[in-house]
Amino acid sequence: MNKNIIQYFSHLILLLGVLLMVVPIWIAFASSTHENVAILTEGMKWGLGDQLKNNYNEVLNQKGGFTKEITATKMFVNSFIMALGIAVLKVIISSMSAYAIVYFRFKFATPLFWLIFITLLVPLEVRILPSYQIVSDLKLTNTYTGLILPLVASATATFFFRQFYKSVPDELLESAKLDGANSWKFFIDFLVPLSKTMIAAMFIFMFVYGYSQYLWPLIMTTSEQYWTVVMGMKFIFLEGYEGGNLPRVAERFAYIILSIIPPVLVVVFLQRWFIKGLIQTEK
Repeated sequence: MNKNIIQYFSHLILLLGVLLMVVPIWIAFASSTHENVAILTEGMKWGLGDQLKNNYNEVLNQKGGFTKEITATKMFVNSFIMALGIAVLKVIISSMSAYAIVYFRFKFATPLFWLIFITLLVPLEVRILPSYQIVSDLKLTNTYTGLILPLVASATATFFFRQFYKSVPDELLESAKLDGANSWKFFIDFLVPLSKTMIAAMFIFMFVYGYSQYLWPLIMTTSEQYWTVVMGMKFIFLEGYEGGNLPRVAERFAYIILSIIPPVLVVVFLQRWFIKGLIQTEK
């Protein structure tokens, strides 16, 4: 009896959590299918309207911003390139650095790792001015390289890969050496296949991290052609605040709905490996 009560209570909490997450998204989606006048006069909507195609087509194709030369489609592409570059480079660099720390028995390996780990305590906002100075001196402002490379430097993924590699039995390394595998072959042929779940988990974390960046692109870009999705939420529909024009509320809701699709798709496609990477060690 007590077990059933706990089970029902757990399901109730789960259902409430789902509703808290889904209901605001549904209201935003439903409101994005109505006219601006209807939302401003009657409030946000629960039911679907008849402006879905018009609103979403306008968001994707109409040019906006200060110079009226940037579209939401271009900003989605910019954010996707930035997020993908950050995620891929973080996974590659972090997995290789963790491999060196765990398996290369060099002097001061442990202090070096903790020195890297300390960088977790230094947020981007603290180092943003020196980072900008370096990128500016290298002439990388208004480039994808300047948007991506400074955010690759992080100890988060290195820490997780290190913990995973330390859980791999030493016997695996010994057997690989007996088979004639060198350090590079052991990493590629043995560790990478074993760590595919961890790679998927870190890729999702870093993709969302890169996709949701606002402050760094805001400082790094003076050209609207490099605006990202998060920046566009503030700047793309500027005429909504000019005299005589109604705020484009429906288009803003449509823009928000479109902006969450890429990270949701990444999570959906990689969720099986993502969950395994978080809750178990695959050997």
